[in-house]
Amino acid sequence: MVVEKLEITDEFEEDPPEPEEEEEEEEDEEDLEDPMDKIREDCQSGHHCAQVKSRFVECEDRVNSGNGEPEEHCTEELLDFLHCADHCLAESLWKTIV
Repeated sequence: MVVEKLEITDEFEEDPPEPEEEEEEEEDEEDLEDPMDKIREDCQSGHHCAQVKSRFVECEDRVNSGNGEPEEHCTEELLDFLHCADHCLAESLWKTIV
């Protein structure tokens, strides 16, 4: 019985890709902007949630100045404001996706 000598080639003999190529791909990805961030800022600062935001800011000022009740916090006002901003965001975001 004759045993032939087999050559085994290493699949990884080739050089890895240049780091510059990877950096270019990462730069391309950094250029992308999420439209949700801009829409969220517009909703939070726009007229849609102005009344709710003003109640939250008033509460925050009152609590930070010490003029509020001893155990007062602005959780309810914050949640109302975030709910309003999310509602506005959801309506506007779907328009950009579809």
